[in-house]
Amino acid sequence: MGADLDGFAIVVEGLVKRYGRIVAVNGVSFRVGYGEVFGFLGPNGAGKTTTIHVLATLLRPDGGRVMVAGRDVVRDPVGVRRSIGVVFQDPSLDGELTGYENLYLHGRIYGLRGGLLEERIEEMLRFVELWEHRDRLVKYYSGGMRRRLEIARALLHRPRILFLDEPTLGLDPQTRAHIWDYIRKMHREMGVTVFLTTHYMEEAEALCDRIAIIDHGKIIAEGTPEELKRMAGNDIVYLKIRDVKPGVCGFFEDLALECRELPGGRIALKVGDAVKSLPGILLRARDKGLEVLEASYHRPSLNDVFLLLTGREIREEGPMDMIKAVVMSRRWRR
Repeated sequence: MGADLDGFAIVVEGLVKRYGRIVAVNGVSFRVGYGEVFGFLGPNGAGKTTTIHVLATLLRPDGGRVMVAGRDVVRDPVGVRRSIGVVFQDPSLDGELTGYENLYLHGRIYGLRGGLLEERIEEMLRFVELWEHRDRLVKYYSGGMRRRLEIARALLHRPRILFLDEPTLGLDPQTRAHIWDYIRKMHREMGVTVFLTTHYMEEAEALCDRIAIIDHGKIIAEGTPEELKRMAGNDIVYLKIRDVKPGVCGFFEDLALECRELPGGRIALKVGDAVKSLPGILLRARDKGLEVLEASYHRPSLNDVFLLLTGREIREEGPMDMIKAVVMSRRWRR
């Protein structure tokens, strides 16, 4: 296994994970180099959390090979756990303990003792600007403070790789931007490899060196943010049309590089220059008897890439959300 893994913090080859007859992750393959911030971008239910749980040894894969920090997640899960830190999507702090006590308990679990543990706790709490709040019960922390404490806890034992599963989910925009700053600072000052799952396109673009877009358990595109956006061309013109008929894209074949019909009576037209192309597009629509209710354009984004590849918005929910709801309901019954 050796040589082909050199320089890679994470190697995933043909990963498969099933829930009964439903395939949540279907033949996923990718590699993450040491020191990278790698983003796993996709809508809710795409398979992001399932993948991160396999990487963190919380779920056993049904197929494929998964190596984290040079160790096989099936054959050496303990070795993997020693090398990673995890910030889960769902809260996992003890609200009845103080911030300091939460970190102390975590440190003891990882074998830290005495003065070294105390030094690490102070270092991490100061890093996330929570030292002054160390003796407050966590149940009185704000959502952003709790997220920062979870990041501090995950870094306490100095892992080589940090997994962040939807780290800003449910936070307001200002707090989200604050968490982004901590992630950048952590990566810059500590050199830790970061694997980040998110369905926020702006988050992936702002933080990640490379991004894999996942949908229905399969990776549909991978590259740097700029490489991915180039897949959508230069500009995208969106038209919303009343009573749109199938085949409407045929009216614009000579005016656009590519046309795709979208849900809700919309079409997306890939053009070289939207400002120059839009008047001709609107004139053609009028000549063909189409009533344009709305017209807009903008530079390509990661959402445009997802739209062009799937015909759906990246924030739309998928079938895995129903699976998650079923799993959660079973937990409650127990």
